[in-house]
Amino acid sequence: MHTNAAIIGVGQSAYTRRPQPGQSTHTFIRDAVVAALADAEIDPREVDGLAVASFSLAPDAAVWLVQDTNGGSSAMNMLGHALRAVETGAASVILVTGGDATGLGGYAKVAANFNIVTQLHLAPLGHGGPNGVYALVTSRQMKTYGLQKSDYGHLAIAQRAWAAHNPYAVYRAPMTMQDYLAAPLVADPLSRYDCVPVVAGAQAIVIAYPDRCPRGRASLRVRAHRASFNYDNQEGDGLQTGISTFAGELWRAAGVGPEDIDVASIYDDYPALVLAQLNDLGMIPGSDLARFARRDIGERRFPLNTWGGMLSAGQPGGPAGGLNGISEAVLQLQHRAGARQVDGARLAVTTGYGMTLYRYGGTAAAAVLERAE
Repeated sequence: MHTNAAIIGVGQSAYTRRPQPGQSTHTFIRDAVVAALADAEIDPREVDGLAVASFSLAPDAAVWLVQDTNGGSSAMNMLGHALRAVETGAASVILVTGGDATGLGGYAKVAANFNIVTQLHLAPLGHGGPNGVYALVTSRQMKTYGLQKSDYGHLAIAQRAWAAHNPYAVYRAPMTMQDYLAAPLVADPLSRYDCVPVVAGAQAIVIAYPDRCPRGRASLRVRAHRASFNYDNQEGDGLQTGISTFAGELWRAAGVGPEDIDVASIYDDYPALVLAQLNDLGMIPGSDLARFARRDIGERRFPLNTWGGMLSAGQPGGPAGGLNGISEAVLQLQHRAGARQVDGARLAVTTGYGMTLYRYGGTAAAAVLERAE
């Protein structure tokens, strides 16, 4: 009797800032799917469930089927649905994938029409899309927690150092604090390296029973998964995320605590949101964001976003972004991350954050993953 589900394979396409003729959302997702199925050693005919996240798959849409367009939380949302589907017997092998190839102009159009509030009330103001929205959140976080601009630089620089070892990352050249501080402003206080670069590309993972994991490879057990949707009706200050409503329950269900985590994949469309999610998870002692940024991140004491994060590796459209963090956690816990490998990694936490309604993100999710020998 199967009582749980596992992540048994991961794959991704190439990432590019500017898709070339012949490259489309479909071709990127195809490449990621083929890679994930090969990694899982699964015949495509065995797949009986599909979850897709994309802003640019039309006219196609996503036996068991899920389509999610909640932006940065889509991957984590689909992971939760897929786990439950396998555990309840609704499907036995589920392919979770997502990707986009909108191009920079296409993504700007998506951002301006993300929902009716944005379309009718924000876009006409020339608000600059999510960059303008999260500039306000970042300013508020800086004032509340006594953060300096350079504190965010520690995160961007550390993740760029990890990206140097990721052949899929679109930005791998070393970054210095001088580079970070000298970057042109996008929406004060956000500068170029604070804003996630949108890329064309795709990612995929395979969910199945643990006994389907390729021989000789540790399977990945999801010890706990929780999600939150519009928990405060956009009436807060944006300095907390929905993770704050379930963090205690997540750790209790996982049977571990924040101090036990070996590696973290935290959704990183903006540095301020990384610190907010880590704080909500209880991973920043005393909620001292500045000290954590300068010491734990700046001095490389804590393995965070070890594939480079989206800030250096790239965000393959909105909905698919979280899949790269899940995939990296899998590689780390299976000890397949190559030069990025964290020694002895056994436990990881992954998050998603998205659906920017009009002031900040309305959805958030997190999972604790464990290497199962």
